Amino acid sequence: MHAATLLAPMWTGFATGLGLIVPLGAQNAFVLRQSLRREHIGAVVLVCIVSDAILIVAGTAGLGQAVAQSRTISEIARWGGAAFLAFLAIQALVRAVKPGTLNAPSDAPPTSRRKTIATTAALTWLNPHVYIDTVLLLGSISVAQAMLVPPEFATAAPWAFTLGAIAASVIWFSTIGFGARYLTPLFARRWTWRVLDGAVALVMVAIAVRLVTHAG
Repeated sequence: MHAATLLAPMWTGFATGLGLIVPLGAQNAFVLRQSLRREHIGAVVLVCIVSDAILIVAGTAGLGQAVAQSRTISEIARWGGAAFLAFLAIQALVRAVKPGTLNAPSDAPPTSRRKTIATTAALTWLNPHVYIDTVLLLGSISVAQAMLVPPEFATAAPWAFTLGAIAASVIWFSTIGFGARYLTPLFARRWTWRVLDGAVALVMVAIAVRLVTHAG
């Protein structure tokens, strides 16, 4: 019963996390580039995953503490998260109409492990959007999960969501990092990103609707 109850927030976290990670960006392009070059890919994937995990946990822990002290903040987190999800869904739909491609050049000179790790960290931690996506958005949606389960699971639900979001990061970066040789032709096609962004939009809308329609 416990596992079944917490499965819903876990899957919500996984779907939301994947929806935020998948869209085209400098970080994804860099991970794919390193993979194609067979250059320090283990370190690159590890930095991306650990960074995401730290930021996601920080969002859940920080907002969770605030929500525990205020029902008003809880409602703001719920409605604010839903509004931002709707915004992300619109962005995904726009990208689906005019999709890009992900082509990672592999002819650049080799770089040291230290420089590669520093570049990966910079692409993650110096990107202001990562804080909006992980700390604010995932954090607010995670704490809102407490209102979507029976009271006895209210404490565990946000962390189930967090675990799901971290799992999405692990799976995505491991996939594009260690499977680039198979995925590159796919990522170079516009229809791939059209399908991915269309799916992202649907997921975001579904989660937003679930948040706002809960009686609370």
